[in-house]
Amino acid sequence: MQVDENLPSTMSSRRWLSRQANDPYVKEARSRGYRARAAFKLLEIDERERLFRSGQRVVDLGAAPGSWSQVAHERIGGQGRVVALDILPMDPLPGVDFIQGDFREAEVLQRFEALVGGRVDLVLSDMAPNISGIAASDQARSMDLAELALQFAVEWLEPHGRFVVKLFQGEGFDAYVKDTRRQFRGVRVRKPAASRKESREVYLVADSRRPG
Repeated sequence: MQVDENLPSTMSSRRWLSRQANDPYVKEARSRGYRARAAFKLLEIDERERLFRSGQRVVDLGAAPGSWSQVAHERIGGQGRVVALDILPMDPLPGVDFIQGDFREAEVLQRFEALVGGRVDLVLSDMAPNISGIAASDQARSMDLAELALQFAVEWLEPHGRFVVKLFQGEGFDAYVKDTRRQFRGVRVRKPAASRKESREVYLVADSRRPG
């Protein structure tokens, strides 16, 4: 469910397309076979946070089109498992198990548990809503998705597990960070260079889930 918060409206589509055509991350993603420029956000976070290791069980929430799953699979190597979930369809990726559906639904969770066999080591969420252009509404829906990701992470992560989630600064942001700090021992805010400067987008990295 990776949706650029600056997707084109009718009035701005030419400007958006021009920016995409000249974006070095878009060009690099194409040359390296990544499905979206978002791959470089995760790569940069990993360089700083050392998220991945061989043998991990990794979950990518809202995975389509799949660039974060691509990075996760590359970084954990042939060991471990990457499970991607999204309500949207996603083309198959070698080494990645994909489940299409809402991860709040029992059937989807049953399929997920059958794949991972228990708790996981890393939960990734680059989810964002389709943008309406109404700032308050868009922010509220973005925070709702982040809350769902946090609930999933708290339920499914191993005690040593880690959580990475996209947030947009605005209403509800500070409260979300505070809540995440109640759930995890270490919480940091990161702004990758691949995240556009004008964007309110940041990423929260959380370590070591506190016992419930």
